[in-house]
Amino acid sequence: MLKVGFSCAKNTLCAVNAVYLLVGVSLMAVAAYGKSFGIVWTLRIISVVMVVGVFLIFVSILGIIGALRQNQIVLFTYILAMALMFIFQFTASCFCLALRREQQEKLLSMSWEMMSNETRRSLEQQLDCCGVINSAVKQHVFHTDVNLCTAACKTTAHCFTCGDLMLQHAAETLSFLGGVGLFCSFSQLVTMWLAVRYRNQKNPQISSRTSS
Repeated sequence: MLKVGFSCAKNTLCAVNAVYLLVGVSLMAVAAYGKSFGIVWTLRIISVVMVVGVFLIFVSILGIIGALRQNQIVLFTYILAMALMFIFQFTASCFCLALRREQQEKLLSMSWEMMSNETRRSLEQQLDCCGVINSAVKQHVFHTDVNLCTAACKTTAHCFTCGDLMLQHAAETLSFLGGVGLFCSFSQLVTMWLAVRYRNQKNPQISSRTSS
């Protein structure tokens, strides 16, 4: 019975960390997708999510090694890293889900103003759009950008604003990242509890050798 419980905890811990490994890769892929649309200049949180993805991959590998070897030091390091990951990922996920469109537009406008003209023109050509947001407050900036725009769509006299394109992809990306991150955050609590129990269990093979 002891051997079955030990093996079950070991296999479960390995399986959960294998899932975390896939989630980490998925987070990096989705964040890279958002970055390819220029969202990284709008929402710095996506860069943070990429860091979380890399760290999650590292922690999951650490958990698999600790589960296979039942190394006390590795498992303890894994539990601490998972606790830090929970706090960080839970905060980032809540931020992703709570960020309203008005806040996204404000961040986008601030980021756009910090860009050089060369960066703006390059982004407009990449996304095939002109200007950022046609608002009453920043209308003079918008008209200046449209006049300087060199995107291909300008020849057709039908261009979307870069802000609309960015915010559309930002909403999709943030919803996915926030949902996946929040799910992983709560599952990490269960994983930490499982790792603590597994760390305190005795290996039945070692126990049988000692008793004999």
